[in-house]
Amino acid sequence: QVRLVESGGGLVQAGGSLRLSCAASGRTFSSSTMGWFRQAPGKEGEFVVASEFVAAVSWSGSTYYATSVKGRFTISRDNAKNTLDLQMNSLKPEDTAVYYCAAKVGSMVPQSRSWDYWGQGTQVTVSS
Repeated sequence: QVRLVESGGGLVQAGGSLRLSCAASGRTFSSSTMGWFRQAPGKEGEFVVASEFVAAVSWSGSTYYATSVKGRFTISRDNAKNTLDLQMNSLKPEDTAVYYCAAKVGSMVPQSRSWDYWGQGTQVTVSS
């Protein structure tokens, strides 16, 4: 079992930066793939199904990014502290969404339905 709590969301102007953090508890954190998903406003459906893959990092440190954020976002994890971060730079209005921290047993897949544990989400709003 893994419990996830996000923090760090907020309102920022286009071109600005935000850093999201996720605090995890549970024995399996260090062996889990960790990631960030987002659900844009107006996107219908239960949040797990409607969430878009943003970035992930495997237990060994391999990183994966959605094309839309590559070069702007950086994901990192600290297995000693059980934390996951997402540094977001050069933010755009289309990055506005609720961002969810997620954990998955096994290897990375971008489909949200395959992820096992989810945080409650944190709002990121980018104004133009």
